[in-house]
Amino acid sequence: MAINKLMQAALKALSYPDIDLKRYYKLARQVQNISQSPLIRFYKVWDHHVVRDGYEIPVRIFSPDDRLQSLPILLFFHGGGWVLGNIDNYDKACHDMARLTGHLVVSVDYRLAPEYPFPTGLLDCYHVAKEIFCDTTLLDQPADQITLIGDSAGANLAAAVSLMARDKGEFLPKRQILLYPATYNDHTEASPFQSVQENGKNYLLTSKRICEFMELYQSSPADRSNPYFAPLLAGDFSHQPDTLVLTAEYDPLRDEGEAYAHRLKEAGNYVEVYRLADALHGYLRLPVRYA
Repeated sequence: MAINKLMQAALKALSYPDIDLKRYYKLARQVQNISQSPLIRFYKVWDHHVVRDGYEIPVRIFSPDDRLQSLPILLFFHGGGWVLGNIDNYDKACHDMARLTGHLVVSVDYRLAPEYPFPTGLLDCYHVAKEIFCDTTLLDQPADQITLIGDSAGANLAAAVSLMARDKGEFLPKRQILLYPATYNDHTEASPFQSVQENGKNYLLTSKRICEFMELYQSSPADRSNPYFAPLLAGDFSHQPDTLVLTAEYDPLRDEGEAYAHRLKEAGNYVEVYRLADALHGYLRLPVRYA
């Protein structure tokens, strides 16, 4: 069922085309935190820190029951355009993932741009992944029971961690789940992807907003050509994890996510890709049915 006209009008009004995120990202963070509904925790979480170069990276571990060990692991990187979002904002989503999948969900509170531009957040995620993959006594699970997962910018980070892990040779994830991932570097009218042209204005996440996020994330324009910044630019897609890519019909990032899945598959990796009909970007955290 397609999105009806009333909902289309509401989405258009909510897409805020005139707000300059580059000027008001701090206010956007405050609004995001205030609007987050308080969650009464009827489940167990553990807060932990991983140290990288003297900095303690906060990590929150969600369990579907009383166990902290002997469960398969979803290592989760949250979305928010590398600029917004944190482990508190994703509490409910991670709790639901733990409960519904029977996995431990390990959520990483990587540092955000523009205060910490590329590649700081990525290296935070990589360092946490390296610790969990290389010291399997921490959570009492072998490396083949750990799956990388992320949504939007977090899916970009998951894909980049997998590429970096292969290139560095320190560990190699067996599986990754990429929810509506950002994989390319251009979301202007020059983008080669039809979904940017079709869905870039009136479906909550706009192409203008993506461009602003990327400008805040980059440390210099040269980052745009780095495959760890835009994984679709990688010259080599071989030896990557088994991959599930989930996209959304009304999402400007739809086609680049599917293109990344196809490039992985062409390189000989096992890949499944599904487009959710009538879905919007960010559906992992949407509380109600919207179409």
